Amino acid sequence: MALLITKKCINCDMCVPECPNDAIFMGKSIFEINPDLCTECKGHYDKPTCQSVCPISKCIITDPNRVESEDELYEKYVVIQGLA
Repeated sequence: MALLITKKCINCDMCVPECPNDAIFMGKSIFEINPDLCTECKGHYDKPTCQSVCPISKCIITDPNRVESEDELYEKYVVIQGLA
């Protein structure tokens, strides 16, 4: 699944530089994640770095509307990185 930033976001900007796919951007009122670029850090790290650095508990969650398998996330990583 791609990740989703909830309304709990305080716009601290900690997550933006941590995203290896540049999937995080400022939306209308809070940061948002482009689900087409989010691989949950597959191919880069063992776990999503945005979740690791976020100071707000459960602010960045898996997006229930973007269900993707581990293989699908890794394939997205391959395409984004131009490795295919």
